[in-house]
Amino acid sequence: MLLERRRDAEGFAFLVAYIACIPLANWMIGNVGTVCVPQGPCLVPVAPGLMAPSGVLLVGLALVLRDLVQRRLGIGYALGAIAAGAALSGILAPLPLVVASTAAFLLSELADFAVYTPLQKRGLVLAVLSSSTVGLIADSIVFLGLAFGSFEFLAGQIVGKAWMVLLTLPAIDWLRRRDRRLGLVPPT
Repeated sequence: MLLERRRDAEGFAFLVAYIACIPLANWMIGNVGTVCVPQGPCLVPVAPGLMAPSGVLLVGLALVLRDLVQRRLGIGYALGAIAAGAALSGILAPLPLVVASTAAFLLSELADFAVYTPLQKRGLVLAVLSSSTVGLIADSIVFLGLAFGSFEFLAGQIVGKAWMVLLTLPAIDWLRRRDRRLGLVPPT
């Protein structure tokens, strides 16, 4: 019972962090960066000579958090979080980008879900890395294609999101080892 409460509490913390990534990513795009383009996004360097809108950092993190919501709370909460996130993304996106933002969020998170769900039984780190990679590529392609009809910033988008996923992997591995030690099992 105590382990179930702990699992649920962690799950709700991951859920709150996941949902918080959406408005924070939208805010960062207009306010945080080494370069802010007039009437455009603020950009951050993600690799030598490669820039991306600053919000991509939180999009990468959101993909990992969605996996953790599913690990702690189950498939129903994960799908509910995706639906809520897509709606929030559509509400917060600038009017010209509503369709692109909502579609990219929904499709990338569902792709993440589709890859994570079967792989989670083979290993948490593998599942998170694989599903997040598929999700971040889908998000980048769908968003840029629908929003701008151009893939000029595709490399920066993918690299920026990938950095955040890679930075979370040591914590994901720690969580996996701790769960095993405590006997903390995902919900059925």
